[in-house]
Amino acid sequence: MKSPPKDLTPLIREHPFAWDFDDRIVGELEAVAVEVAFRPGEFLLREGRETTASYLIRKGVVVLEIHDPGRGAVPIQSVGSGDVLGWSWILAPYHCHFDARAIEPVEALALDGATLRAKCEADHELGYQVTRRLLFVVQQRLERVRMQLLDLYARTGPA
Repeated sequence: MKSPPKDLTPLIREHPFAWDFDDRIVGELEAVAVEVAFRPGEFLLREGRETTASYLIRKGVVVLEIHDPGRGAVPIQSVGSGDVLGWSWILAPYHCHFDARAIEPVEALALDGATLRAKCEADHELGYQVTRRLLFVVQQRLERVRMQLLDLYARTGPA
């Protein structure tokens, strides 16, 4: 006998991504969410491959890396509890621009990107709310990169 599916509503509600979503939006997210876990060294995303999910990170740390042919994997940022990872599923061609590797055990909710994209296209209010929240995540990441560039420039000086 199969057990009933777990109610993920409390896990979605406690994540900052969904902090002010109404019950309907949370229900739409729950319909595309599954709990996932990754061991240290496992990849959540791979550069150049199709991005199929957003991950609402509940616990653990993930390092974002880009590949440099001369140096190999170069860490650029890390994300952890309360962060969102993966938004390329919303924009064609739906490919990831970096690797994302767990550096400690990670617990997350994976949101099925293709299904959520179709739901967002059919329901413009859902699409607006999800896209608005993803843009906030993008803004935060760009701000982190900006700070890294300022630090790098301060260390190396003008070209």
